[in-house]
Amino acid sequence: MESQNYLGIYLSKDTATVVCLGPLGRELLGCFSVSAVEEHEEAQVNPGVSGLASLIAQGCAERQLEFSDVAVALDCAMFMQHNVHSEFSDEKQIGATVRFDAEEALATDISDVAIAFQKTFGDQTGSELTVFTAQRKVLSEVLRSLQSNAIDPVTIEPDVNCLSRFIRQNVSPPEDGHTLFGVLSRRSGYLVDPPTGIGGGQGQEASMVRTFLVGPTRDRSGLLSREVLITTALVRGGEPINCLKIFDSAGSVDCRQLSERLGIEVSSVDLLESGATVSGVPTDCAEAVDCAIAYGAALTHLDKAQSANFRDDFMPYQGRKLRLQKALKFTAISATVLLVALGLYFQSQLMKVNKERDARYDKFVVDYSAVMQGKEPPPKINPVSRLKSEVARIKNFKIGLDGNKGLTISSKLTKVLDAFNECAAPTKLMIDSISITARSVGITGSTSTRNNTLLLFDTIRKNNLDVVMTKLSTEPKTRRDKFIITVIPK
Repeated sequence: MESQNYLGIYLSKDTATVVCLGPLGRELLGCFSVSAVEEHEEAQVNPGVSGLASLIAQGCAERQLEFSDVAVALDCAMFMQHNVHSEFSDEKQIGATVRFDAEEALATDISDVAIAFQKTFGDQTGSELTVFTAQRKVLSEVLRSLQSNAIDPVTIEPDVNCLSRFIRQNVSPPEDGHTLFGVLSRRSGYLVDPPTGIGGGQGQEASMVRTFLVGPTRDRSGLLSREVLITTALVRGGEPINCLKIFDSAGSVDCRQLSERLGIEVSSVDLLESGATVSGVPTDCAEAVDCAIAYGAALTHLDKAQSANFRDDFMPYQGRKLRLQKALKFTAISATVLLVALGLYFQSQLMKVNKERDARYDKFVVDYSAVMQGKEPPPKINPVSRLKSEVARIKNFKIGLDGNKGLTISSKLTKVLDAFNECAAPTKLMIDSISITARSVGITGSTSTRNNTLLLFDTIRKNNLDVVMTKLSTEPKTRRDKFIITVIPK
């Protein structure tokens, strides 16, 4: 199973710095730098990128660094930064029109460049954007070189954006005032003005950033002083910048002299030691600034809202989609094979059962014809149920019941005669007529008295019969009690 760690790569023309973080971005699992200067001395466009990609993959393998996602920070020499105004405030509308706004602001064709942007300020008149542009050819070479070494970055961001993320996550600014961070590496300079809540200006939605190149012979204090003045002039609204935190990899900036020149508080900050998540972890990085930028790139998965991704505009990341498609394809094929196998299995079982059923049915037809006096089994009626009905009818007939489980005519008459014989003498019974139907027996007769008639009725009921209709009368001459009754089985 792939480890849920995150790899951040700071990539320049001839060097690269790699940082590997744990799932929560708090554990530094590894950090190292590689250089391809000697192998690519004659290259003119982005020298050493293919060699760097190979060295990065080799370094990760040697240190046994496992990771799920990769983020790349692009060196400031490989992109350009612009301030662009958009008439929209919605992120989707800005994304749909930022290319046209950038082309209008730069007054040049930008069909060959990729664009990434961040919204720094927004009000009723629109939005102020920090737009980054990079040559598509450069991005294409970076992507192809990394992908050829099984490294497919989810994001490719400007280095200053990753440095800003590292500062927001790890460097604690003063509680009061508006703080600007200045970072100088051996070849680049960065100014970061974090948003509100981290020492930044009010109304600021994202860090305001600036990048500039630092030559080996340049006066670093003078260059930083000039860039700070330009940056403070660009700050909109809120409190003015009154504090400058500096990290200089060369250690040549005089904070006291720079404070007197700028008229604000200037102090140094240890970029790595100020962050509790980085403190005390041994690294193989050539420069602390490069490590901080790579670290900020690895934090992209925790700060997607503040991302400025070139891949959103050029060769969008398809890694997760391709993995999902591959997994779905494998699942679909496996499910199809399983269903076909199950279908064949159940079909074979069904054919076996049908074969046995047909053999038994052929034998049953012969037996049925013999039992039913040559009749064939009915096609639409279950012959087994027909046989059961016939057996039940025969049993009922033997015990004196008709086909509807009622008494046969002879059984009814027998029960009535038994009742008559039982009480004929005591009651002086005389029967005038008896009528028999499928359901009842009608009797007309007389007894010597009414009490004897009632005794007759009781005797009939004792023989499992019931008297349901009765008509009684007395003969005037003989004074006998006449009756007309209907008897049915109980």
